[in-house]
Amino acid sequence: MAAYVVVEVTITDDEAYEKYKPLAYASIVAHGGRYLVRGGAVDSVEGDAVEARIVVLEFPDMEAARRWYRSDDYQAALSLREGAARSRLFMVEGVGGDVLG
Repeated sequence: MAAYVVVEVTITDDEAYEKYKPLAYASIVAHGGRYLVRGGAVDSVEGDAVEARIVVLEFPDMEAARRWYRSDDYQAALSLREGAARSRLFMVEGVGGDVLG
């Protein structure tokens, strides 16, 4: 069952964040993931307005997402992101099969 990584990012250092992006991308692809959302326009229709950049990644399953996050290549990228942004990241399993059944 697919798993999704959802990240809310408030960039505090544009130049440093630009250095993070290619390293993050390479690590995501290397671990079987892909971007579904990468900072597009947000339309807040319920609750508080979303002011952060939103990123959504898809991985084959939760274990693949966890392996990516814990990997040495992503940890190297993460150290750059931590100095360039405030973030909230969480992982969630997708639904499999008939969601109504």
